[in-house]
Amino acid sequence: MIALPHGDGRTGTSPRNVWLRIGSALVLAPLVLAAAYAGGWIFLVLCAAGGLGIYWEWTRLVTGAADPSLLAAGGAALLAALVLVGFDASVLAVTVVVAGAALAGVIGAAGPAGRAGRGAGLWAAAGVLYAGSAFLGPALLRRDTDLGFRAFLFLAATVWMTDVCAYAVGRTIGGPLLWPRLSPNKTWSGAVGGAAGGVAGGLLVAYAGGTDGSVVVGVIALLLSVLSQAGDLLESAVKRRFGAKDTSQLIPGHGGLMDRLDGFLVAALAALLIGVLRQGTAAPAHGLLLW
Repeated sequence: MIALPHGDGRTGTSPRNVWLRIGSALVLAPLVLAAAYAGGWIFLVLCAAGGLGIYWEWTRLVTGAADPSLLAAGGAALLAALVLVGFDASVLAVTVVVAGAALAGVIGAAGPAGRAGRGAGLWAAAGVLYAGSAFLGPALLRRDTDLGFRAFLFLAATVWMTDVCAYAVGRTIGGPLLWPRLSPNKTWSGAVGGAAGGVAGGLLVAYAGGTDGSVVVGVIALLLSVLSQAGDLLESAVKRRFGAKDTSQLIPGHGGLMDRLDGFLVAALAALLIGVLRQGTAAPAHGLLLW
């Protein structure tokens, strides 16, 4: 999901950059929502494109270049997963992504270490899993015929409101930094404000859709909001490890796909796991929203 200004920094964001971010969001957000509403292959292709873009960024980040052999291994796994999910073979799709990660790990360990050093194989494998979660989380949730779109809106609203409120509250109140070693901009006030906003966004979608069990759904929204912020910190840690400010410049004013979707893909994977554990792979949106 494309959000407005990301994080809760004290250091400020230039007016030009803010307007670039707003412009990008106004273009991309309606396209994402329209694809999610349409569902089917349209949304699956969008998710797969996002996953492939993230894997390309990850590979560039950890190896210093877009290694063709790693891109081939991970890309083939993601494309195969796209086809399998499209034909309702969800478990097999997950298996293919894991197998692709294992193959990428072998290739990464055997090739030049590059920026990753001795852990090149592990970093290569992690990239496939990271990109795979970016695809599988939203794709499998949306595949739920009855509640898939509502589940996606619930997830997107939770993450989007987390981002916006964290930024607004952090800029307004400031205060102690959340984790200065990983991010010099994020504050505790922003984290709390983001969590409150995420719960409000999720509950708004739940109420609008007539979902019962609002207390449990609110707790889930809180969990997803916290995990979204944790995903943001995780990506910050990876970028710091490899000395990068942005993962790419694909989105004007935002940086790369990883920079935009870091929190969303972690929250989406968690939402999918909750739904699958309760209702299986056939109806994960039911498992997420109906209590």
